[in-house]
Amino acid sequence: MNIHSIRAIYKFEMARTWRTLMQSVASPVISTSLYFVVFGSAIGSRMVEIDGVSYGAFIIPGLIMLSLMTQSISNASFGIYMPTFSGTIYEVLSAPVSYVEIVIGYVGAAATKSTILGLLILLTARLFVDYDVQHPLLMISFLLLTAVTFSLFGFVIGVWADTFEKLQIIPLMIITPLTFLGGSFYSIDMLPPVWQTVTLFNPVVYLISGFRYSFFGVADVHIGVSLGMTLFFLTLCMGLVWWIFKTGYKLKS
Repeated sequence: MNIHSIRAIYKFEMARTWRTLMQSVASPVISTSLYFVVFGSAIGSRMVEIDGVSYGAFIIPGLIMLSLMTQSISNASFGIYMPTFSGTIYEVLSAPVSYVEIVIGYVGAAATKSTILGLLILLTARLFVDYDVQHPLLMISFLLLTAVTFSLFGFVIGVWADTFEKLQIIPLMIITPLTFLGGSFYSIDMLPPVWQTVTLFNPVVYLISGFRYSFFGVADVHIGVSLGMTLFFLTLCMGLVWWIFKTGYKLKS
């Protein structure tokens, strides 16, 4: 394992974050804070508790997951797309660096950024609502698993995309709607039985449910199922990345 190559890619990607703090960190935190103000403080004060949890606190895991998934995809996809777009990816591919080291460098930086952002949003939420984390180790585990999984997914999107518009299609048209429909702002037990069944086909439900369990000990889906689905999606993304480098899909053409 070439640690120097991993460190070089990782530091380069992280340096881009510090140069664009307003866009990379401040903007998502401020946007999420507005959700806490509107839904947590204004609307939440007029709503009853859900599963014994105040509404303002109930939406915290869903909002963190929304930012975590979108930022993981955005950071990873843009990180690999720009070298591909500019042609500098061929210098990386021709260097004595293995595919595993390339992925660890790019995905590790993207996951680090989104994890830091998730923790910042968690701290910011304390300014608006009171909450407790019953299972902190489980919470950190879900945070890291989700960040790595969706960073891998973003890496795949970045390789697949050949225009800047394509980088935004899946996050905006698929991930964000699935997150809003995945129980971010409500419990799926509040839905009619038919829609509860339909909702279970939404993979984001399992991520939000497991993450919410780590906070409050309540969940729409059993924690074991949530963890299993997260690991399944992680394995699927790893398989896609392996296939990309094995076939050279859009990297060697």
